[in-house]
Amino acid sequence: MYLHLGQDTVIKIEDILGIFDMETSTISKVTRDYLARAQKENRVVNVSMEMPKSFVLCSGKNQEVTVYITQISSSTLLKRTGFIEGIANV
Repeated sequence: MYLHLGQDTVIKIEDILGIFDMETSTISKVTRDYLARAQKENRVVNVSMEMPKSFVLCSGKNQEVTVYITQISSSTLLKRTGFIEGIANV
């Protein structure tokens, strides 16, 4: 199954390591440093030119992590994965 991140970008759900809210997670200096390092290493894909609301960490073929920055909220992305529905059915 795939997750649409906006524009023409889709990722495999099984490659997702985490979905993070941009506003709350970037309060931490560790997170800001991680995102800055990923940017320097060209591992950041900005899906939209609009104000970012969340970022998604995905593992690649070489186990390299790619950061997708999107204007879609983390709660909407989480709903799109169906993860919460899966938990509710347990």
